This record gives sequence, C-alpha cells and structure tokens, in this order.
Amino acid sequence: MIPPGYEAALLDSWDYFLHLAIVLTPLFIGASFLVGLAQEYLPPERVEAMLRTRDHGSGNVLAAGLGAVTPFCSCSTVPVLAGLLGAGAPIGMSFSFLLASPIVNWIAVFLLFGLFGANVTVAYVLTALTAAVVGGLVIGTLDLDGYVKDVRITAGGREITTDGGAAVEGGAAAACGCDDTTQSKTHRERVADAGGGALSFFRDTLPYIAVGIAIGALIHGAVPASFLQRIAGPENPLATPLAALAGAPIYVSISGMLPIAHSLTEQGIPIGTVIAFVIGGAGISIPNLILLNKLFERRLLAIYATTVVVTGIAVGVLFNTVLAGVV
Repeated sequence: MIPPGYEAALLDSWDYFLHLAIVLTPLFIGASFLVGLAQEYLPPERVEAMLRTRDHGSGNVLAAGLGAVTPFCSCSTVPVLAGLLGAGAPIGMSFSFLLASPIVNWIAVFLLFGLFGANVTVAYVLTALTAAVVGGLVIGTLDLDGYVKDVRITAGGREITTDGGAAVEGGAAAACGCDDTTQSKTHRERVADAGGGALSFFRDTLPYIAVGIAIGALIHGAVPASFLQRIAGPENPLATPLAALAGAPIYVSISGMLPIAHSLTEQGIPIGTVIAFVIGGAGISIPNLILLNKLFERRLLAIYATTVVVTGIAVGVLFNTVLAGVV
C-alpha cells in the first residue's frame, strides 16, 4: 500500500526514468561504437608512441586531446600512464593525459549533449581540456618524478616497467608499436569489431546506467527541491567545493553519473555545482584511486586528488559565474 501523496511522486519518477532511458540508450550505444573505433585505430601502444617523444607545452595539449579521444577506463588508463612514464615521458605531460582521460571522453560528450544541449557540452569539453593542460603544465614544474613507484605491470599481452618515471630498457619503450594482428585488420573488420564491442559494452554497463537513471528519477520525483536547494543551492557558498568531493564515494561510471547530474539541475541546482560533482566523481573515484595507488607514492596520489578537486571547483565556479549566461 503506497502512502497517500507518494503515488504521484513515484509516477513522476517512473515517467522521468522512461524519458532518460529513451534519450540515453541510443546515445550511449552510438558513443560506445565511437569508443570502439578509437580503440581499434588508437590502441594504448600507439598513444604511448605518439606521446613519449613530446616535450612540455605542445605535448601537454596532445596528451589532453588523446586522453579525451581514447576513452580507456581506469583499468586501462593506468597501464597507459605507466607506459608513458616508463618510456620517459615528462610527468606533467602524463598528468595531462591522466586528468583528461576520465572526465572528457566520447561517452560523456554524447550523454552531455543529449541531457544538457550543445552549449553546456562545448563549454564543458573546452574548460575540462584546458584544465587538464594547465594542470599538467603546473605539475611539470614540480620535481615529482621520485614519487612514481618502481612497478612492473602486465597489460594487453605486454610488460610495462616504471623506474621512478625514468625510461627503462626493455619496458614500455620497447613495446611502443602496434601488434601484427591490429595492423593486419581491414577497415571493415575494425568497424565490425567496434559494433560488436559497443553492444557488449552496453550490456556490461547497463546495470550502472539503470542505477544512475533510477537514482536520478527518484531525485526528480521524490526528493523535494527545497531540500536540495538548502544543501547545494546558490545560497550555500560551500556547495561547489562540497560537490567536487561528494561525487567520489558514489561514482561508478560516467554513464551512471550524468543522469543523476541532470536530475539535480532539473531540481534547480546550479549547473556549475553539478559539473564539479561530475568532475570530482570521475577523477577521484575510489576504483581510480586504488589503481593509481599501485603507481604513485602517497604524496603524488594526494597531489593528483587535490588537482582534480581544484579543477572541479574552478570549472564549477566558471560555469556558475562567467558562463552562466551562455549555458
């Protein structure tokens, strides 16, 4: 027996759930197909080969761009990062790749476009990429190479070795080329593999999407807007910093995060505060930090987490102030 007054809220939540599911499903499958194509034509070894000879400045820009168009998940981003460091790439450039990879990718772009429109999507991509470049440049001015652990990682059939961020003979530098199987594929085979991978990825990610949509639907229909406004509304000066920290404990996937973000904006939470929530969650999620802990000493891990939080706050404030009239 549903208590009086709750039936309408639950029906509203259900309608919102169906709306998000209809909007997001084709966008997610399309984005997953592009992700598959990116991984077919830009495998981790090729990304490392493109970056390992670059210097500061242009290298940071290229690293952030490749981090955006090669949307590896955390479990594969960290081996690529280890490969860059093991091949002697500057740590600042590697950080630009690391910062851009989780918060700017094609799945995020497609879902952002479907949920928030073109203006928000373009502004998000440009500001996040700029933040990744600037963050990497700042990190590059610090003497942090000694805080990279000496590790040996096996990923994708190759062995990657780091030695305090220095190049290692026989490590990633020796495995910078693509394997013969990848090179021998035809374009048709790559497209077919990307299509099959998109459907497989959708099936694997569907539970996270469903949970994210369900939470967003409940926020939309069952949580009073006045309650959310008191916590994260424009009257709370700490809302954006707190949002950048609050995303990490509940983050599982960007595809599950964005429906929650959309429902928050529907309830009147400023877009910048919501963007800070998404960036903080994607960058310092618990799974991501656990993986990076295998590669970074605690001081460098803390610097990375701080950089992500500062990035989330800066981008959030920028959205709430300078870009408020645009987005």
